[in-house]
Amino acid sequence: MNIVLDIDHVDMAFPTPKGPFTALKDVSLKIAKGEFISLIGHSGCGKSTVLNIVAGLHQATKGGVVLNGKEVAEPGPERAVVFQNHSLLPWLSAYENVELAVKQVFGRKKSKREAREWIEYNLALVHMDHAMDKRPDEISGGMKQRVGIARALAMQPDVLLMDEPFGALDALTRAHMQDSLMEIQNELNNTVIMITHDVDEAVLLSDRIVMMTNGPAAKVGEILDVKLERPRNRLALADDPEYNRLRSEVLKFLYEKQRKVEPIKAKASKPVSAEKDSDKKVTAAA
Repeated sequence: MNIVLDIDHVDMAFPTPKGPFTALKDVSLKIAKGEFISLIGHSGCGKSTVLNIVAGLHQATKGGVVLNGKEVAEPGPERAVVFQNHSLLPWLSAYENVELAVKQVFGRKKSKREAREWIEYNLALVHMDHAMDKRPDEISGGMKQRVGIARALAMQPDVLLMDEPFGALDALTRAHMQDSLMEIQNELNNTVIMITHDVDEAVLLSDRIVMMTNGPAAKVGEILDVKLERPRNRLALADDPEYNRLRSEVLKFLYEKQRKVEPIKAKASKPVSAEKDSDKKVTAAA
């Protein structure tokens, strides 16, 4: 196995007025070239913190991240990030938004012709070559996110980091984006780490699903191998026993092993007089 990224015994503590808050505790994960990894867990489990440490936006309190044999100490073009918000510059066209990233990463390493061909190639990968001259306010939310992905891919990153990239999209657009992402990874063999709250999305896209325990001091709870054959078809998988088993395993972890909210227990009914007394006390307190 060709290990590209090594997250090695990472702790992360943030200073607060009441003392350090430990968001992550002893998080370790080795990721091979071409793997698609999904991070899933309840809100506050440190998923985005892990992604930010890999991106170089945070420095771990303990441990660290090694990418291709080099320690990650700051942001760099070998790690491209796609956020839930497309983050496109509104005054630039789709082509120009991607061009900006290409110029920053490659500078004069590509001729004008090579740069144009490369930009057009990446826009075509996400099926946006027909709208390359349109500005963000002239295209839909899904199309904006496609341009954001094209911009990230155009940087030729070793690792593509995605923080709930389809979370703000409607269900149909989200499905189309998932299919596009599978096509892209099949063609480019990208190494991808994606945060998601969507169990079906995680099973459909991933080679491994990394399930985080609840914070504080969150850690890797379980890792689920997804060995479904590629290319994957969502309609065919709907009745696939292995797909449904994997889906069930993630749901069990999230809603049984890592239950976030305790179920409301049924209370014995009070006598009417007791309810009135209780109401009086609440009114008086108010």
